[in-house]
Amino acid sequence: MPICVFDIFPDGTAKVPDDAALTGPGTYRWWHYDLSDPDLADWATNRLPAIPAGALLQPETRPRCDLYEEGLILNLRGINLNAGQHADQMVSVRMWVEGNVIITVRLRRVFALDEIRQIVIAQAAPLTTAAFIEALVGRLTARVQDEVMRISKLTEFYEADLENDTTPLPKDLPATRRSVIKLRRYLEPQKNALVTLSTIDLPIVTETDALKLRELANRTTIAVEELDALQERLIAVQDDHDLDVARRQARNGYALSIVAAIFLPLGFLTGLFGVNIGGMPGIENAWGFAILCISMVGLAGLMYLVLKAFRWL
Repeated sequence: MPICVFDIFPDGTAKVPDDAALTGPGTYRWWHYDLSDPDLADWATNRLPAIPAGALLQPETRPRCDLYEEGLILNLRGINLNAGQHADQMVSVRMWVEGNVIITVRLRRVFALDEIRQIVIAQAAPLTTAAFIEALVGRLTARVQDEVMRISKLTEFYEADLENDTTPLPKDLPATRRSVIKLRRYLEPQKNALVTLSTIDLPIVTETDALKLRELANRTTIAVEELDALQERLIAVQDDHDLDVARRQARNGYALSIVAAIFLPLGFLTGLFGVNIGGMPGIENAWGFAILCISMVGLAGLMYLVLKAFRWL
């Protein structure tokens, strides 16, 4: 069974039909299905052409906009707002639009479609199939812009932290970079699909509708361009942190090298004088140990002066 089905009339009112026909008496009939519905495959195969039916039933999709005879195959992606799931795991909407029928299929809950369903129930439905598409694309695009803005603010926070050299690498920076990559993966083809949609030659898409769709395509293009910029900025933040770590390691390694250079001859002397064989000088001298210690301090001072002279310190 569909999640919902409505007949939409010219004044925006809606009624649940009492028949199972593909189309109804209104301006258009909207069918909304879940992809996991066991009856969907038979229903789509028996009522739709093979290619649109197959497009609706695909388990994995990417954004697309293609004409098929007098109808439109449209796949879109939206921000995932489902509880316990990541926003960048974008939800998909599969659509078939033809004259006086709209069929939408989703795998995971799409809040934009839920909002449209509520306004249909409130008797304020989109008046035409083109208006329905505009309402859906507008809601999906608004959520994309909100998510991109959230990442942009997070990136500004990362960049501000760079002013403090003691600030460690943000733990969520790698996750943010992956999120940008995942979002861009779908939004780039979605931008192309919306540009195609705004220029498509179909009776259902009037010039006014095309202008509105072009504006939505432009907003998606801006979001993609912002993601490109964010990707570069996040790489720069990562590189700056990596460079700071490398500088610290170099300083620490340099300090250890200086300490080793000073203590290497001292270690040689202590090893030499620690040999337990006859003939070692100073064994019978009560001041032997003190003289050795003073000599080692003097040698350490001499090594320091040598390193200073060679400007290694």
